[in-house]
Amino acid sequence: MAFTDQAIEAGGATPPATVKVWDPFVRVFHWTLLALFVTAFVSGDENEGVHIAAGYGIAILLALRLVWGAIGPRHARFSSFVRRPRQVLSYLRDVASFKAPRYLGHNPAGGVMIVALMAALIGTAVTGYMMTTDAYWGAKWVEKLHEALAHGTLVLAGLHVLGVVASSLLHKENLVKAMWTGRKRSL
Repeated sequence: MAFTDQAIEAGGATPPATVKVWDPFVRVFHWTLLALFVTAFVSGDENEGVHIAAGYGIAILLALRLVWGAIGPRHARFSSFVRRPRQVLSYLRDVASFKAPRYLGHNPAGGVMIVALMAALIGTAVTGYMMTTDAYWGAKWVEKLHEALAHGTLVLAGLHVLGVVASSLLHKENLVKAMWTGRKRSL
């Protein structure tokens, strides 16, 4: 079928300009997680109450996202974007040569980043909780691990932003806007 003036010759139907990709839960999760992480990171040594509340908020969000990753709509499910290492490496080679295919949902590199960010945040939340228990109160290794995971999450978030910018430029689409609206242009 050939496209002529945005219409399909066979039926004359106009394809949609955009399609729904990110459901409201995924979008609210994404932006709320960002706000809570920034709050927790900035308040770390300054306001323990705010820091702990933000940490618990992050832990609750992550638990909900794990469930949603199993039962949510297509593009929210981990099975739709977690790829084998070979596929991820192939995609990254394509990115380096400016030939990476466009994905409606998360691309293979984005899938790896989601898993890495969630793992780092889960580790940060677990070690943060451990520091409030009698068994690990004052344990320097737990505190050091908590801080390393938080700083590692910050590095991953920076790489995530770079990946979003690169993919937006490569495919000429605004992925930040898509995460706000839930819509992307159709394939």
